[in-house]
Amino acid sequence: MNISTSRALFEKAQHFIPGGVNSPVRAFRAVGGSPVFIKSAKGPYVYDEDDNEYIELINSWGPMILGHANELIQKAVADAIQHSFSFGAPTRREVEMAELIVSMVPSIEKVRMVNSGTEATMSAIRVARGFTGRDKIIKFEGCYHGHGDSFLIAAGSGAVTFGTPDSPGVTKGVANDTLTAPFNDLQAVQTLVDANKNAIAALILEPVVGNMGCVLPEDGFLQGLRKICDEEGIVLILDEVMTGFRLAKGGAQERFNITPDLTTLGKIIGGGMPVGAYGGRADIMNKVSPAGPVYQAGTLSGNPIAMAAGLTMLHYLNDHPEVYTQLEESGSKLANGFRNSMQKLGLNYTLNQIGSMYTLFFTEQPVTDFPSAKASDLPLFGKYFHAMLDRGIYMGPSQFESMFLSTALEDKHIQKILTANEESLKQILSL
Repeated sequence: MNISTSRALFEKAQHFIPGGVNSPVRAFRAVGGSPVFIKSAKGPYVYDEDDNEYIELINSWGPMILGHANELIQKAVADAIQHSFSFGAPTRREVEMAELIVSMVPSIEKVRMVNSGTEATMSAIRVARGFTGRDKIIKFEGCYHGHGDSFLIAAGSGAVTFGTPDSPGVTKGVANDTLTAPFNDLQAVQTLVDANKNAIAALILEPVVGNMGCVLPEDGFLQGLRKICDEEGIVLILDEVMTGFRLAKGGAQERFNITPDLTTLGKIIGGGMPVGAYGGRADIMNKVSPAGPVYQAGTLSGNPIAMAAGLTMLHYLNDHPEVYTQLEESGSKLANGFRNSMQKLGLNYTLNQIGSMYTLFFTEQPVTDFPSAKASDLPLFGKYFHAMLDRGIYMGPSQFESMFLSTALEDKHIQKILTANEESLKQILSL
C-alpha cells in the first residue's frame, strides 16, 4: 500500500506541530510506522491523501454513529452557516438542545453546553466540589476523562495513598486531591472512602471504559458505587462522553439501570462538531454561574453550528430506535465472527464487546481492569493493526482503545472486516 504522501506530510508536520499531531494517539507511536493522513470520508469509508480507501472502525472516536458525512447533518450545518458561525450570545437551538437532552436522559434535569469532553469533566468536578464543600475526588485506573490536571494522575502505592502526577506540569498539590482505585473493585473504593471520611466530593468513571480498550463493568459494580456515594454524600459522575447516546438512547446509564448525580457528554451530541456538555440534578447544577457561585464560561459554548449538527443527530436517534437494534446486530455479528475465527485458528485472545463498542485484546486472560489490559501483547497488536490496515481496515492505532461502529456498516462491510481479521491473524502468527 502506497502512503508516500502521508509520510511526507508527517515529516513536514513534525517541524511545526509537537510530535507531528494534534492528539498523541494519532502519531502511531503505539503501533509503529507513519500515520495515514485522512482527506475525506463518506459512510463507512475514509480516504487518505494517497487515495487509499479503508473501512473504518473509529468513526472519529465515536461521534459518527450514522457514518461519515451523513446527509441530514450536512444539510443542518449548511443551513446554519448561512446565519454566521458564532454569536457569543444565547440562541434558540441551545434551549432546544438542552430540552432534548433532558428528555432523553432522565437523570439530567439541567445541562450546560461546553466545547469538549475535557471541559465537561473539568466543570463537573468543579461543581461537585462547590456543591459538597469537599476537595478530593476518586477516579479509576485506566479511565480517561480528558487532559485536565485532576485526571492525569497515576495510581499510588496502595489503596489509601494519594496519587502522583502522571504528566509533567501537574502539581503534587493537585495530585494530593485525586485518589485512584482499580476498576471493578468495590472494596478498594470502600477502603478509600473509609480513609478519607467527609473529604471526597466526587467519584467519576466511564461506565463502560473505552480508554484502556473496551472494558465492561462487572455485575453489581455500578450499583455498588451508587450505594457508597449515597451513604457518604459523594457526587457520582458518569463520564458518558463515549457511551452517551451510543449504547442506548439514554446512554450506559439506561442500559445498566444506574442513576448518576452528574453526567458528562460529548462526541455524538455534536454530530461530529466540537462539543461537550455536563448536566444532572437541578440542585447541583443550580450552583453553576450565573445561577450560583461556581464559575464556568466559554465564548464558543453552544456554538450555533455545533448545536445545529447535534440537534439533528439527537432528533434522529430519538425518533429512530431501530438505530440501536442495527448497532447491536452489527456488534454481535463482528464479535461472533471474530470468536469463530479465533476458535478455528486455535487462539484464545480476549474480545470485549457491548453494542457498537469492542476491543480485541492480545491476551488470553479476561480483561476487567487496567492491569489485565496491560497484560496484552502490545508488539503483536501493532503487527495486527498494520496487517488490517494493509487489507483496507482502519482501526484505532492502540491496543488501549475501543472501536466504534456506525449504522453505515452493511453486511458486506462486516464480512470484509471478518475476512481481513482472519487473514491478518494468520499472517502475524504464521498459521
